[in-house]
Amino acid sequence: MLTQQTLERLNEMRLKGMAEAFASQIEQPDIRELSFEERLGLLVDQEWIYRQDRRLTRLLRQAKLRIPACIEDIDYHHPRGLDRALLQSLAQCHWIRSHQSILITGPTGCGKTYIACALANAACRRGFKARYYRLARFMADLAMAKGDGTHPKLLQKLAKTDVLILDDWGLAPLTETESRELLEVIDDRVGSRSTIIASQLPIAEWHGTMSDPSAADAILDRLVHGAYKIALRGESMRKVQAEETRPGRPTTDT
Repeated sequence: MLTQQTLERLNEMRLKGMAEAFASQIEQPDIRELSFEERLGLLVDQEWIYRQDRRLTRLLRQAKLRIPACIEDIDYHHPRGLDRALLQSLAQCHWIRSHQSILITGPTGCGKTYIACALANAACRRGFKARYYRLARFMADLAMAKGDGTHPKLLQKLAKTDVLILDDWGLAPLTETESRELLEVIDDRVGSRSTIIASQLPIAEWHGTMSDPSAADAILDRLVHGAYKIALRGESMRKVQAEETRPGRPTTDT
């Protein structure tokens, strides 16, 4: 009876991990060989792991990453101009604590989105909040928020997001209004949050994708200064992977 009451109270206090660990201990005949301190330590460890897992699940769900990418799964075998040491360093998330940005450029299919999502995944694993957008959808959401009166709330939410990912930057030109809207978002993040930009266009061509030159100057000044720049090159990874899985292709040693 005491055991059941303890389990019920642990669950009532929302100590789910500890409750599961306690129930597991009850079924282990040799658990009594451990001291009280050792058993308590195991319970606390399980509760900590449970909470960390739930937090990560929540952060990844909120991030809405386009690809379930991980730093550990990045392909360095095919030459794309990737610096393994740099990416492993970025995975430690010091750039987020320093409020720096990352600008990823390169041709279609070379893995820009994957790397952006992998870096965001690493951020979530360290407890940072991230959010992925395609730039066109991002601008549409900002416009919609202005129309329904939720614009201030959205800006406040974005300002509190540790890592904002804007993908497909420059695919379509931004209007003067959109350029100024984007400047407001970027300006809120300077010195306090981090941004990842992924674009097919070289950074030198970004200015021309914004119709308001003054806003473009301000946006690029805030983004480019002190940012990490990853310039990818080479064939589309989708084409390479399709070739590698083509039936009848001879195998090679790696």
